[in-house]
Amino acid sequence: MRASDDHNASVAPDIPQDVPQGFEPLFRKSPLTEPWEPLYQKKTERAVIIGLRLARPHTNGRGLIHGGLIAALADNAMGYSCGQATGWTTSFVTISLAVDFVGSANVGQWLAIESDVIKTGSTICFAQSLIKADGVTIARANGTFRVVPKKAPVT
Repeated sequence: MRASDDHNASVAPDIPQDVPQGFEPLFRKSPLTEPWEPLYQKKTERAVIIGLRLARPHTNGRGLIHGGLIAALADNAMGYSCGQATGWTTSFVTISLAVDFVGSANVGQWLAIESDVIKTGSTICFAQSLIKADGVTIARANGTFRVVPKKAPVT
């Protein structure tokens, strides 16, 4: 191991070297996404970008990345981004989701779901995403989310 490798490992020992800088393990786990792990996130002021290194479990019968994976992760990224944009003061439930597929991705590529919150209100949040494989847009998504007040913890 070179000295520079040792330095990189000490900065983020739990993150593989093929994960782009700034990404860390995704803060929220779910039974749906568990088989797709490891998933990563990069938070900005108004968004949560989800990323992953594409592997065989992410593919369809033709060996391309499955559209269902893209739709589910875009839904998550946009919902989390609505949460980030509103300071996590409420929860969000998907009302509608639309995905347009404009390309494909292959095993080994880095998939990033980059979301943008268009508008937040007291009852609705609108968001959109570009889904990129190694920086090339392969899909776009739009989502509408219902604002759900968080319930007080049971004591």
